[in-house]
Amino acid sequence: MRKSFFRYLLPVSVALLVASAAVFAQPRSIEKATIAPVQVDLAPASFEAKYEGGFFGYSKKENGTLKFDDVNLRLVFYGEDQKEKFAVPYSAMQAIYPQSKSVTSTAGSVVSHIPLPGAGLAGLIREKRRYLVMHFDDPDVDDARGVINFKLETKELLDSVIRSIGEKANLLPRGDAYVRPKTKAGS
Repeated sequence: MRKSFFRYLLPVSVALLVASAAVFAQPRSIEKATIAPVQVDLAPASFEAKYEGGFFGYSKKENGTLKFDDVNLRLVFYGEDQKEKFAVPYSAMQAIYPQSKSVTSTAGSVVSHIPLPGAGLAGLIREKRRYLVMHFDDPDVDDARGVINFKLETKELLDSVIRSIGEKANLLPRGDAYVRPKTKAGS
């Protein structure tokens, strides 16, 4: 009797385990989280930015100023000499979004290479760099598209600039980004 009991115990316990897993594996409805949109202030009319590249003909990185030229419906970059370097019309903008990169600071990198006990821990000193990334259709060149990168100082400034450009260029919000939806063929 005892042998037959143990012979059936293993298959029965496996069957119960499978049945209980099947009960808990039933699909559950997904609750939609309601996220309140974060209110961001509008950007100032002009602000400091570092051009990192992406506009045709301007490969040199340069500190300067970005200004909203609402009269001519464009965003203008002025170099260190306060002369206009280039401008991107709002109508040419296709997508704008923030990007951040965490890097070891220059001081942390230098100190981490000093041959002292514990100096290697300075390599853990990180700083966050924030970039405004803008996809655009070049208005001066047929079928040419570009991606411009600007380094901005603070997250608050970056968020406000993205919101301001998105609204001025009539782009639609998508998460942290603003995009221009494709136009459907035949419309």
